[in-house]
Amino acid sequence: MVPSVEEVSSSLVREYLSRKGLKRTIACMDEEHPRTEASINNRSELRQILSIEDLYRKNKLQNSPLKTLLEVIVKHLIEQVKNEKIVSSEGVSLRRAQTSPMDNAPAGEEDGAPASFPSKQTRSRLDITATFPSQATNASLMPANDRKSSNDQTGFRGPDLGVQKDHLVMDSPQDNKSLIQKEPEKNTSETTQRSRTNRIRRGILAGPVPQESNRKRNSRKVSQPLLRREEGNRPSQDGRLVTGSHPGSLQSSRSEISSADCVREGREALSVSQRTPSENSFERVGLNMVTTTKAKTRPSVADLDASAMVLDDIEDYDDDLRELCDAPLRRTLPEHSLAGRPMDQRTATELKTLLLGSSLNCFNIEWRNQGFTFLDTHDLRYGIVQRKGGPCGVLASVQAFVLKKLLFESTESCNVGLQRLRPSNSIRRKCLVLALAEILWRAGEETQATVAINSGRNQFIPARPYRSEGVLEKITCLTVENLKDLELILEQHVDQFETGMLGCMLLTVSAVLSRSIQKVQEDMDVPTTTLIGAHGYCTQELVNLLLCGRAVSNVFDNDMELDSGNGNMTLLKGIKGHCDVGLLSLFEHYNICKVGAYLKTPRYPIWVVCSESHFSVLFGLQRELLTNEGTEFDLYYFDGLANQQEEIRLTVSVGRLTQSSQDVDTDLIPPMELCIRTRWKDAFVSWNDTEPIL
Repeated sequence: MVPSVEEVSSSLVREYLSRKGLKRTIACMDEEHPRTEASINNRSELRQILSIEDLYRKNKLQNSPLKTLLEVIVKHLIEQVKNEKIVSSEGVSLRRAQTSPMDNAPAGEEDGAPASFPSKQTRSRLDITATFPSQATNASLMPANDRKSSNDQTGFRGPDLGVQKDHLVMDSPQDNKSLIQKEPEKNTSETTQRSRTNRIRRGILAGPVPQESNRKRNSRKVSQPLLRREEGNRPSQDGRLVTGSHPGSLQSSRSEISSADCVREGREALSVSQRTPSENSFERVGLNMVTTTKAKTRPSVADLDASAMVLDDIEDYDDDLRELCDAPLRRTLPEHSLAGRPMDQRTATELKTLLLGSSLNCFNIEWRNQGFTFLDTHDLRYGIVQRKGGPCGVLASVQAFVLKKLLFESTESCNVGLQRLRPSNSIRRKCLVLALAEILWRAGEETQATVAINSGRNQFIPARPYRSEGVLEKITCLTVENLKDLELILEQHVDQFETGMLGCMLLTVSAVLSRSIQKVQEDMDVPTTTLIGAHGYCTQELVNLLLCGRAVSNVFDNDMELDSGNGNMTLLKGIKGHCDVGLLSLFEHYNICKVGAYLKTPRYPIWVVCSESHFSVLFGLQRELLTNEGTEFDLYYFDGLANQQEEIRLTVSVGRLTQSSQDVDTDLIPPMELCIRTRWKDAFVSWNDTEPIL
């Protein structure tokens, strides 16, 4: 199937925006003009559709090659128009020099009117400047009105020769091998303008070519020589495109040209052919896009990058993007993986009830404006910024998994220790993609996952009792059954999570749908509990869903049964098994809850810290600190809401807390130290000249 002009144009614009690094602009374009299954998502395929492979290779050989296909095309068009003007002006000068006074228009014709055909003797002398008989073929395929207009503009004279109405004829085959067009005596600007009009009418600059020429060109085999393959698009010596000419007629007409004319013709033809195929290749772009019926293998939906998909080629990666090549994220998706399921009102109602308590409630501004945007501060490039309070539990959970990927799973062997905390833009984006994928894959019990993306348009018409706010009704759900496919989809849509305004909401919805609404309700001690509590704060159920894959209400190990006193047993659900990322809570210091060993001793030295209804992150650089008790080690603290501008390093000395330190008023001890002591008892914490956070 030949792609539409609109799809090719949109893909060209997206490729330009992508190569120029205009992430926000391409995100806005995807929202206002969403991609479809017919969108072209690979630069190589786009080049093939446009037939500009030669232009692309020629551009790559330049000292300063252009970066985008759109620029390559524009540059070629500018150079082509410039060359055509030069060739056209040379052809006009040659014709004027060879035209004798005897060839002028007969008396009675108005100034500027088309000239009649010259004599036979003059024709043999001016044969090199003739327009080939294919012009007559083109004219015969036009409607009557168009043919008349074309005759008036190109200078062909039919009635003076006694031809039939609206038809063009030539002299006898023995005397006339081509139809000669004689230019009137006009100024150069008028001649250039008319030449451009003629080229447009004949299809050089725009518009389809006659169907007969299309059939000829499409019937050619690829293995045939270039000359035969391009018979339908043969440039003449005056720089114009002649269609439908046959090598035999060309050869017979050239046989009558004198030896001197042959030499001149060969030189002029060589100057034109030197622009082939690289410069002339794009002349066929407009023709092939509209009229060609050549069978092309259309890539399946599996090969498409369904919204942000980034048009790229491995060979064209920028230096900072080459680092992404280590992670095998780009691969072919199964066709069913991209079959998005639009959000329906029933699911949206259940989601709002689960998240907010009622389908009539709305997300507050803090949630609507929060994505996973990284800091640009040199020492805190790993950190995710929190704009306002509310979704801190989601941000801290994602931050913890980003640190896990960055510190302990990164493939960059050259970076160790603190150097890993200064990642490039591409590395931290890749870590964000992998972190989101791990969270959703665990929520889906490692069998499937669902990604919620913003489609940019309403998927259903809201009706009571649902209250619309332009969020859930625009979501499209993509479900996959493979972790690698999940990573690929998230990579394609990472802009919606990283730079988009709905990143936190999309992740929360994705996690709930991956787990399923029913299972999330079954995980809770009280099924009517909401995942977003008062003041827009994250509940423990939501944090546990992101950290452990289950929306349980407690942080102790395993389940616990309580006797209600009336013979009924109440089941309290806790954490089952060690987690990759742990949790420390200030509530444990006040004996309000008990954090189990599964969360206190995770597989990696990274903890989400819950302190006074706010979540932040505490982490170490060595996994050994989880097993080496009674030693001294460093921990690093990050709070995306604290407008942190410098690195906070805490030195923890286990077992060195003196009696005098224990007698200090608890209100004067930073809450972070109290949280650390729930994990390492009698630990002394040094803030290393950093102002303690109270």
